This record gives sequence, structure tokens and C-alpha cells, in this order.
Amino acid sequence: MNNEVPQDKSLDNSLSLYQEGYHFIQNRVEKYQSDLFEARLLGKHTVCMRGEEAAKLFYNTELFQREGAIPKRIQKSLFGVGGVQALDGKEHDHRKSLFLSMMTPLEEKKLGELVLAKWEDCIEQWEQAEHIVLFEEARKVLCRTACEWAGVPLEEAIVAERADEFTSLVDAFGAIGPRHWKGRRARTKLDEWAGSLIEDVRNGNLDAKEGTPLHTIAFHKDLKGELLDTHTAAVELNNVLRPIVAIAVFITFEALALHEHLQSRTRLTTDQEREAFVQEVRRYYPFGPFLGAKVRKDFTWRECDFKKGQLVILDLYGTNHDEKQWGEADQFKPDRFLKEEPSLYNFIPQGGGDPTTGHRCPGEGITVEILKATLDFLVNKIEYDVPKQDVSFSLVKMPTLPASGFIMSHIRRKKSTLDE
Repeated sequence: MNNEVPQDKSLDNSLSLYQEGYHFIQNRVEKYQSDLFEARLLGKHTVCMRGEEAAKLFYNTELFQREGAIPKRIQKSLFGVGGVQALDGKEHDHRKSLFLSMMTPLEEKKLGELVLAKWEDCIEQWEQAEHIVLFEEARKVLCRTACEWAGVPLEEAIVAERADEFTSLVDAFGAIGPRHWKGRRARTKLDEWAGSLIEDVRNGNLDAKEGTPLHTIAFHKDLKGELLDTHTAAVELNNVLRPIVAIAVFITFEALALHEHLQSRTRLTTDQEREAFVQEVRRYYPFGPFLGAKVRKDFTWRECDFKKGQLVILDLYGTNHDEKQWGEADQFKPDRFLKEEPSLYNFIPQGGGDPTTGHRCPGEGITVEILKATLDFLVNKIEYDVPKQDVSFSLVKMPTLPASGFIMSHIRRKKSTLDE
């Protein structure tokens, strides 16, 4: 035990974690006036921490490892068993290089252009509808976009079903009961589907264009020079598709930000201003709540003794709302990203550290480009009304979303775009 480090006296905090959600760590940071405290989670002695310095520590691969840190229930739903998120060392770096090769700046731009075209394809149908729910539409658009870009065949008749399955993987992260089991079933179904695609490509029964993620993953070789087994390849293919569909959450919050902060619309004329708006959406609104790692070897930091094998939780949401770093952190202010470039450790909506060598999400650039393209669509390509609805979101539910999914009505193409 650490005498100088605050200790939460509860016998186990697992129930409190589910009851408090995104604010679990932040509530105790405020209670103990410390960015570092100890608690028991799932019966295990755990260190919880938040802030830029804590993130720098957390992403030190000499001190922390991911292997064994991700609970099986999350591997069997969100990430998949055998995925890159649970790897360490040379094996992680080699697998990570696979993802980085597919997610270059050129491919990020390509995805942005593709999603904008998919959005524009929706306008005619939306004009005939009484209203649409943006979250529902976004996950279908993103599913189509992800599969087309990845070289994955997808019949229109099953787009909604496949999009729902990918969403279920994400929704299962912080869920217990029916929501979690739905995610587990979706994982099994998606891995079987992706596995059959991998096998068909390898057997020559499906022609996958070279350079597409489907082809690249199907023929990727591990450190021993062997092809990934079918299951692992399927998991990694879904680890390309699933995060793109998950951007539907950010898109829904992006539309909410435009609605609640109308003054921002007048400052979205340049690419720099649009990117600042997108980054503030990613900072301000909740996405991933926290991440876990295991201590690789004994060490001491800030009078806290970290023991080999101990679980450590980093607060993503709390770090992005750390008043010491952000100032007026509870205010939506895109201009903050015009004044100063964030660091790799104080701005961590999709993880922290160097994305080329560490565990930060390699698809972060894809998220930004898709959100910028969607922002262009919402501001410049269409006009719409926002009827009265419940746009509140719970910080207990993980992950969370505006209750209504953001309803839009009376959608029409902007007249200025007709003459272009």
C-alpha cells in the first residue's frame, strides 16, 4: 500500500464504475484532490489516474504492457480476440505497421472524399422523408464507405444489418446484460463473415484489389513469415471497419455542436477553422471513457508504488476535460485549437502517445477527415430543421449518445450547390 497516495476505502468499486460512468475517476480526483488514487476494481488492486503527465507515464512501453490488461469480455466484443490492441513489443509494432500502411494521409483524404459523396447520395431520399435520425443514417453511410474503401463486397440489402452489428460491438464496451451479449453475438457473426472473405481472397474465389485493406490483411505475414490465421485476419479486418462505423457517434455530436453553438457556423470558412471545430468536438463530447494497462515491472512514480502485474486505468475523458490543461474545459470553444497545438498526451480522445510506435489509434486521421467532410456536408450542402427533441446524453452510459440520435426534418439541398 502507498501511504501518500489516496486510497478509496470501498471494498470494490466495480458497481460504482457502472453507476458513475465517464465521471468515475474524475469524481474521485476531485474528492481526493489528486490526479492519482488507488481503488479496487473487479476484486483487483488498481491505480486510477488522469492528466497529461499520467498519460505520458501510461504510454511508456518499458513500464506498461497491454497483454493481459484488456478484459476477455471486451476482447470478445469490442476488439476481438487476437487483435493488435492486446499485443506488445515487436509483435505489436509489426502488426501496427500493417494498419499504418493502410491509413496514410492519402488514404485519409480518399475516405473523406468518399464519405462526402455517400452523404450527397442521400439527399434526394431525405428530401422525400418527414425526418431522419442522423445517427442511424450515419452508421449506414459509414458502413458503405468503410466497405467500399476496404474492398469488401457489401450488398445494399444488408447494409443496415451490418451497420447495426458494428455498432453493437462498440455499445457492448461498457454494458452488462442484453447490450453486452448482443455485442458478443455480433462479434461472432462479424468474425465469421470476415473470415469467409479472407479465405475466399486467399483461395482466389474473390478478387480483392491489391492495396485495399482486404487484400493487404489477407496476405499480411507475421514475424515468422507466415500468413495470419483466418480468425486473426478476420479480427483485424473488422478492426479496420468497426472504428470507421463508430465515427457515427462523433458525427451525431458534431451535428449537436452545430445546433447548440450556432455562432461557430460563421467561423468555418477555412480548412483550419473546420479542423479546429472537429477537434473540439472530439475533446468536448464523450467517446472512449478510459483505457487499461498492466505494470510491466516494479517502479515508483509520485510516491506511488506500481507493482508488476497491477492494473492501471487512464481517464481519457477526464484528461480531455482537465481544467489545468484546457481552461474553461466545460465550455465548447473551437478557437482553442487555433491558438495552440495539442500534445500527444493532453488530447487523447482515441488514446495517446505516438501513433506510429505506441498504442494511439492509427485511424485518428481518418476520424478527422471524415468529420471534416461531414461538417462540410451539414454546413454547405444541405439545409434542415431541428425539431424539438431530447438531445441530452448520459455520462453514466458508456459509450453514450444524444438520446434522440439527433433528428433532422425538412431536409433540402442548398440552392447554392445546384448551380455549381
